Amino acid sequence: MRYFPIFMDLTGRHALVLGDGEASDRKALALEAAGAIVIRTTTFQPAQLDECAVAIAAEAAESEIEALVEAANRRGIPFNVVDRPALCSFITPAIVDRSPLMVAISSGGAAPVLARLIRARIESLVPPAFGRLAAIADEFKAELRRRFPNTSLRRRILERALGGRVADLVVAGQENAAREEMTRQMAEGADSTGIVYLVGAGPGSADLLTLRAHRLLGEADVIVHDRLIGTEVLDMARRDAERIYVGKARANHCLPQEGINDLLIRLGREGRKVVRLKGGDPFVFGRGGEEAEALEAAGIAFEVVPGVTAALACAAQAGIPLTHRDATRSVTFVTGHTKDGRLDLDFVQLARGGTIAVYMGIVTLPLLRDGLFAAGLAADTPAALIERGGTSAQRVLTGTLDSLAAEAPGWSQGGPTLVLIGDVVGRRVGLRA
Repeated sequence: MRYFPIFMDLTGRHALVLGDGEASDRKALALEAAGAIVIRTTTFQPAQLDECAVAIAAEAAESEIEALVEAANRRGIPFNVVDRPALCSFITPAIVDRSPLMVAISSGGAAPVLARLIRARIESLVPPAFGRLAAIADEFKAELRRRFPNTSLRRRILERALGGRVADLVVAGQENAAREEMTRQMAEGADSTGIVYLVGAGPGSADLLTLRAHRLLGEADVIVHDRLIGTEVLDMARRDAERIYVGKARANHCLPQEGINDLLIRLGREGRKVVRLKGGDPFVFGRGGEEAEALEAAGIAFEVVPGVTAALACAAQAGIPLTHRDATRSVTFVTGHTKDGRLDLDFVQLARGGTIAVYMGIVTLPLLRDGLFAAGLAADTPAALIERGGTSAQRVLTGTLDSLAAEAPGWSQGGPTLVLIGDVVGRRVGLRA
């Protein structure tokens, strides 16, 4: 993030606008709408910056612009030259004005037209009544803080009100009725018990999150996440949400599973809204079942939000169909983790046919090969390694199971890797990386 987003209170403060034309007129009007005392000029003098909080130049002579930039920079006064981000200490975003609610969109100067197109979309999604809704929420803010000092409880009351009946009444133009409903809901309070959402984050790409997962990330008080969760997904959480890392790698658990269970129970008992964020799907080799059992036994409310599991995402991006009418009509998911130094798999059943998707199987690939070959799998059966599948960093290596077992140590870059085995690998389309 190159530019720090900020809203500036200019009420009663001076603002300098240098230039004469449509662009400078627009900037002057916007500053005046924000309560600023606007000074207009076409010829810059350093004294004009006295007591100014901000300066903007548009459609002025180059020498005047250069003088303004130098003087404002020297004094530490924020300055902007319209459509010239290299000469700006700040840039102005496209605005959706639902005062007191404001939405600002910026492309960092890279594509102002794109920012305006996005603004048009948001304009259609945020009705003008939302400004009145924000104003009503402000009326109750002090009383809410007094009656509900616990931030989590207060937030739940507001989420229920502003996303429900109160909002409906404001949109319908019944603002007095909305105030009465807000008063009623405050008197009713909020449930003090917490809830844990076991959320699948998919393979890592933020745009593969479900809509529900996206919404819950924006509402959670606490995010408990694994090592496979990237910043792209975590950035979708509320900025003030607590983030707790409980990542596990092979033979290296920063917090044992029993400790994670205890953590989720404790957070739930504290009345927190918790998102337990897992790579892929929480119920596919994600130990979500163990966590759900522990929460149920402790009497903590929980819900499961599915995610795109690794085999689906890896295969799709690599162009490998998991099933195909002319190849196989079944797929089996297994894990490559060992138990007492051996792979506890039914190799005979696996070798009978169908696609085999092996999670976390790259380290034990030789054991997998030996077990399948001993059970009768053909030595020339196609196979693929898909590292960091479903993300922009995905890598694919294809061959036979025997060749991949030999090449994997030198090929792997240490990322999570799925092994696909079966005739469908030979039907790969698109040859995507």
